[in-house]
Amino acid sequence: MKYTQLLILIFLFVACTNNDKPNIIWITIEDQSQYLLPFNGNSDVSLPVLEGIAKESLVFENMYATYPVCAPARSSIITGMYPNSIGTHNMRALSYGTFKKTGKLGERNENEKVLDIPRYSSKLAESIKTFPTILRENGYFTFNKAKGDYNFIISDSTWSEYGTKKKFKKSDSPFFAVYNYNITHESSMWQRDKEPLMVNPNNLKIPPIFPDDSIVRHSLAVNYSNLIEMDRQVGNLISDLKKENLYDDSYIFFYSDHGGPFPRHKRAIYETGTKVPFFVKLPKGLKEKVDTKQLLSFVDFAPTTLSIAGIDPPSFLQGKAFIGKYKDESSRKYLFTSSDRFDENPDRIRAVRGKKFKYIRNYFPENSHALNVAYRRQMVLMRHLTSLNLKGELSEKQNLWFRVPKLRDELYDLENDPFELNNLSNDANYSNELKNLSDVLDNWIIEIDDLGRIPEKQLYKMISGD
Repeated sequence: MKYTQLLILIFLFVACTNNDKPNIIWITIEDQSQYLLPFNGNSDVSLPVLEGIAKESLVFENMYATYPVCAPARSSIITGMYPNSIGTHNMRALSYGTFKKTGKLGERNENEKVLDIPRYSSKLAESIKTFPTILRENGYFTFNKAKGDYNFIISDSTWSEYGTKKKFKKSDSPFFAVYNYNITHESSMWQRDKEPLMVNPNNLKIPPIFPDDSIVRHSLAVNYSNLIEMDRQVGNLISDLKKENLYDDSYIFFYSDHGGPFPRHKRAIYETGTKVPFFVKLPKGLKEKVDTKQLLSFVDFAPTTLSIAGIDPPSFLQGKAFIGKYKDESSRKYLFTSSDRFDENPDRIRAVRGKKFKYIRNYFPENSHALNVAYRRQMVLMRHLTSLNLKGELSEKQNLWFRVPKLRDELYDLENDPFELNNLSNDANYSNELKNLSDVLDNWIIEIDDLGRIPEKQLYKMISGD
């Protein structure tokens, strides 16, 4: 049976027209920054399916991943909690693929053995009731097509069904469904590098963080080609939804799990790594008065989805509902993002932004921002930029990402410097902004009991249960 046919069977079995418990569908993609999408102003690529949905949707301008890498970011989505407050902040705490196949956490690969820490799952995270579980307790059928990489072992109560292998029992329940499209993942940058390009590399705009050369242009074109193929695949799903009269009556979320697949995007604390595309299509005829410019975080997904379902979000959640019956009308003044270990590379960075300025604190200045991640070295663009850096052929601004040591403090005016290339932290004219955001960050670290302050070997003993 074709993939799209399987999809539609799911919806047919669980379709619901109850306005109090509407159907909710998430369409997620991987590794794409906000500025790369056409409905956010990028004219280098056309994605007719997504652009069409976006025209009917609330397009939010400031949605941020809590972490610029998949598994920790997804842990905040499923729990409504900051990863560094529940022990899911270090990338690849467990091996999701191995656990899915064998039920075991897996062994460290050769590159990660230097860590001298076994794979583990945070018992603290495991103790949190996931929002799909709460949906199930309130009559929802919850379905996840393929992506369960949350950096900890989630409860069996989370999903009514995971994947499409099993048959579904007919039900009158409303549904919550997640569909993930991985064609845009970082790995496609090398796996699809030789595929025919769907855009002309010579017509692309080059962001100022990269040199303008043929390798950079080709890499950008590969990613845009992957986006075009993703758009086609999403179109199949949308077509089926419309045929079965499910499109108009459903909430549809679209977002990426963090920033783009390039160097200085994924795994970077900068806007390119944490600011993601996001829109919500409401059921036909439904109106919501929402500030689409407000600062939003992945911790907001859980309470918002519950609010849409008419369920009062638990008070322990660290995010806020921005749509639905229990919408929080308060305005978030500050937005927090973080990064810690990436694969075999320990690190710790915290960041906070307000309306205009963003402050970054680097706890290990001896580490370059361009961490030597073995997985990323498979990318032609990463090897190319590293070579240019070693030969001294990058401009001063392009070389900042490779700087060693990096400065402990970074301060950027996001309105005038969206790619964060002009560090104002040593400019006396901005000392008040620096101090204010530094104090705000200190208070947040205390408020969420940031576990990143604890060395991972010690943390493993505290939260793994071993």
